[in-house]
Amino acid sequence: MSAHASHAPKRSGILDWLTTVDHKKIGILYLIAGGFFFLLGGIEALLIRLQLMYPGLDLVGAKTFNELITMHGTTMIFLAAMPIIFALMNAVVPLQIGARDVAFPFVNSLGFWLFFFGGVLINTSWFMGGAPDAGWTSYATLALNQYSAGHGVDFYVLGLQIAGLGTLIGGINFLVTIINMRAPGMTFMRMPLFTWSAFVTSGLILFAFPAITVGLVLLMFDRLFGAAFFNPDAGGNVVIWQHLFWIFGHPEVYILILPAFGIISEVVSTFSKKRLFGYSSMVFATALIGFLGFMVWAHHMFTTGMGPVANTLFGLATMLIAVPTGIKIFNWLLTMWGGQITFPTANLFAVGFIPTFTIGGMTGVMLSIPAADYQYHDTYFVVAHFHYVIVGGMAFGLFAGLYYWWPKMFGKMLNETLGKWSFWTFFIGFHLTFFPQHFLGLMGMPRRVFTFLPGQGLEWGNFISTIGVFGMTIGTLLFLINTYVTAKSGKRAPADPWDGRTLEWSIPSPPPEYNFAQTPLVRGLDALWVEKMAGNKGMLPAEPLGSIHMPSGSILPFIMSGGLFIAGYGFMYHNYVLVGIGMAIFFGCMMVRSIKDDPGYHIDPIELDEKGVKA
Repeated sequence: MSAHASHAPKRSGILDWLTTVDHKKIGILYLIAGGFFFLLGGIEALLIRLQLMYPGLDLVGAKTFNELITMHGTTMIFLAAMPIIFALMNAVVPLQIGARDVAFPFVNSLGFWLFFFGGVLINTSWFMGGAPDAGWTSYATLALNQYSAGHGVDFYVLGLQIAGLGTLIGGINFLVTIINMRAPGMTFMRMPLFTWSAFVTSGLILFAFPAITVGLVLLMFDRLFGAAFFNPDAGGNVVIWQHLFWIFGHPEVYILILPAFGIISEVVSTFSKKRLFGYSSMVFATALIGFLGFMVWAHHMFTTGMGPVANTLFGLATMLIAVPTGIKIFNWLLTMWGGQITFPTANLFAVGFIPTFTIGGMTGVMLSIPAADYQYHDTYFVVAHFHYVIVGGMAFGLFAGLYYWWPKMFGKMLNETLGKWSFWTFFIGFHLTFFPQHFLGLMGMPRRVFTFLPGQGLEWGNFISTIGVFGMTIGTLLFLINTYVTAKSGKRAPADPWDGRTLEWSIPSPPPEYNFAQTPLVRGLDALWVEKMAGNKGMLPAEPLGSIHMPSGSILPFIMSGGLFIAGYGFMYHNYVLVGIGMAIFFGCMMVRSIKDDPGYHIDPIELDEKGVKA
């Protein structure tokens, strides 16, 4: 299928990308921005490990090390992982449910640009007197003016508020899209697991992000306007920040990991040539993980003196959340059991994910015991645990998703030889980096120290850990080389390169602007597979061929986000002229949008033969 446009706006080059509201292009923007921040966070991690390669090194000083630790965590969690998740959600979810776009294309664009400008704001701190240095959790009172002088933490506070607003409206957009825009026959219990994980993730975003927003606003008032919410000398309470942060922070772990679970479910099923084992139990496990994710935040706070009752309840809740996670692991294994398994790079990452994440889950259960947590707390054991969960889980999942859906997003097949080299170097490097850190922690090495003394038995563990980082670096660089080689000379991808099971494989690669010329009729779980088994060449249409209404692009989201970016600097430096200019730009664009609504334009699909010539 192809199309000609009626009254379609003619944009090209950079202007097209600045104004696009097409969910597929916004997905690519998220991927590029998230990839850029991932590289920044990786460079920060490499410098951290080089500093700790030998005892007594002085590659970076203590202050710079604190900045690197803070920016590495903040960048990887908020500015790399989240946007790459949103990249795949944008690229795949509307296609999997048979929709032509997301519910609110303008809001989708605004969500991206808010995230991007927030991320840029945080990272300009390196050139404006120093980056934030209070840790990625930014605990009070360490984050208050008396301990973090300068504007470093202000960049953290303002940048995360802007980026977080973009994530919040993005989550709301996907909730509405999945609830309202499913194709006929696409009931909730026929949705692919990746769409289910995106749905639950969006719900977590809706309820978790307001907590961190409140905390950041209170911290902003403390730092910029002389309030005392977290200053104990003036009647404030430092533990309140921890509660606000972790009520957001623990659901955030599942915001990151649930999409990876969804990806693994899709990839393992496709490359085992089997329907996902226990689909219903997987759906309910996903929802239960989302629910229980809000019940465990204080397990980060066992050593703050909450008392035995609170510690016991949160410890039990933490153990309980391992049950639906365990269900998922067994279901993936049983999906592979007896299947016709093939191992392209996407499936290598998916299968590598399963034992790696399981190790992270096992150490999580160890940390859930309050008495034991007193020993593990603030040691490298905790660092090893959450990297096995976040990197071993989410990063492996995202690589699997990128290799799986790259043909659909870009119409090119990634090179499998380079992909396999990328997997093995990253996989081996990851375990070399983080497995020894369990033992470093048990031997008493604390987190966030910029050096250590010789003669304590910590030399070999730190040396091996640093060597492992080079493996992960090589794996990441091989992936980037692969994308470049593919863009230059990769073979064109067919619509269905993997013999897929879900709707996105029923349309060309990359998809046309309107996704589906005719809304598909869904007749069962694994909708495309159902039609293949019935002997049909593609999906049955649920509507006649007709004119398709599409939304127009707009520059307003970019300008609005730039307004908040300007206002952020104004707040930090108490320059209220800048604040006024920035807020005037933001609300002015909002007024323009409300007065002049988007009329959109129409596309008329035309039948083409295989060579693209009008039939």
